[in-house]
Amino acid sequence: MIKKSGINRRTFLATTSIACAGIFSKRALGSFNAVTAGPGPIQITLDSARRMGTIPSDFTGLGFEISSVATADLLAATNHAYVQLVSNLGKNGVIRIGGNTSDYSSFEPEGKLLSTPKGTIVNEASLRQLGSFLDATGWKLIWGLNLGSATEQNAVEEARAVVRFAKDKLLAFEIGNEPDLFAHEGHRPRGYSYENYLADYRRYKSAIHSALPGVPFAGPDVAVTTDWAVRFAKDEGSDLKLLTHHYYRGGAGNPASTLDLLLQSDPKLAPDLAKMKQAADKAHIPFRICETNSFSGGGKPGVSDTLGSALWMLDYMWTVADNGGGGVNMETGVNQLDFISSYSPISDGGHGVYSAAPDYYGMLAFAQGGHGERLALDYDPGAINMKVYAAAQSRDHLTVTIINKDASRDAEIKLNLKQHFTHASAMRLTGPSLQSRSGVTFAGTTVAANGTWRAAKIESVPLRGNAGRIHIPAGSAAVLTFQVNPKG
Repeated sequence: MIKKSGINRRTFLATTSIACAGIFSKRALGSFNAVTAGPGPIQITLDSARRMGTIPSDFTGLGFEISSVATADLLAATNHAYVQLVSNLGKNGVIRIGGNTSDYSSFEPEGKLLSTPKGTIVNEASLRQLGSFLDATGWKLIWGLNLGSATEQNAVEEARAVVRFAKDKLLAFEIGNEPDLFAHEGHRPRGYSYENYLADYRRYKSAIHSALPGVPFAGPDVAVTTDWAVRFAKDEGSDLKLLTHHYYRGGAGNPASTLDLLLQSDPKLAPDLAKMKQAADKAHIPFRICETNSFSGGGKPGVSDTLGSALWMLDYMWTVADNGGGGVNMETGVNQLDFISSYSPISDGGHGVYSAAPDYYGMLAFAQGGHGERLALDYDPGAINMKVYAAAQSRDHLTVTIINKDASRDAEIKLNLKQHFTHASAMRLTGPSLQSRSGVTFAGTTVAANGTWRAAKIESVPLRGNAGRIHIPAGSAAVLTFQVNPKG
């Protein structure tokens, strides 16, 4: 992750051309077709026959600095509340261990654990705990190896230990964190180029493959330089599990990083996702935004930890999915500056007590509606800052997610369905205000102290013919479910 000082971090990947940005106005890869809004409610038309691709079952992910692994009993099966908090977000998911601290870290089999920004030490006991955590949650692992300050032999020894404890939960190794910023971080001399990185990567990969034939790799794990990812897909795609990149809406230290900015769509995001998808498709691999959240540098207090941020989280996850992304890893817990990030979905007071932060409720809402096959929608929100997404779990089971990020305008919605459903219900993501840092709920309840969550309020949505109506207040969201003769 990028430090908030010393560099003005751009918002995901490199600057894209105006021509590329122009192809994504109100049409995200063909899944949104603008229609003229008439008087009365906003008309949303959904056709379950227009399917846009499947959301991977392991789409949801969390990202941790490697220093978190050096924190005893944190990522461990015995940390029951944390296991439950992760499990609530999906039966399948991906934990990514990396970040800036990984390029200053070391593996010492019997060493004493040390969790510091530029001197983290992990050992076999900590990796054993991590393996138990993966077994308890069912989630898989992306592990970042030190390319900044270690040697190939160090990487081989660490990779051996990770394979031994992660077992079948290992999804891929990454080699180096944000290598496009290695010169800035001091890992390499000024002028460090893509060609230099590719040579380093291949040298490390060759050493690891010699010791561990067939282990999977992901990359290039860059911060801002899109072209590195595109070239890497072409050069290494045949031997990659995933194409990976990072994204932040902005930097926490920038005065322009406000809640208003966060709630507005990033005009560069969809074009950059399209560029990643094109490169990944050519290599016949998925792409993943493996380090991401609102504002880099740990997030901005009073912005990254609010209901507004939860709505951004829900919309952002859907945006990546709607543009063909294979998943996201939301940065969590202690950051590279050695404090708990304001944007962390899981709050951690540093004393073994964990709870759901506002962002977590955005992820929880995605877990309810963000699975199955994406469906195309026709709608025009007019002046309201609103997004709508839909997915089919089966022919007789659809979900629609409506996100009203507007600060002052409520939305009256009429959903037109080209199919008959017998039952419709809604779960709401709400809070006192967009600025609220507490009181955020999903389905009428909060997550319990032991990490468990169960919907307390599921509203019935009235159906008339093949249409349903619902009111979405300003600064809230709802996940609607449509079914034909549901069981139970």
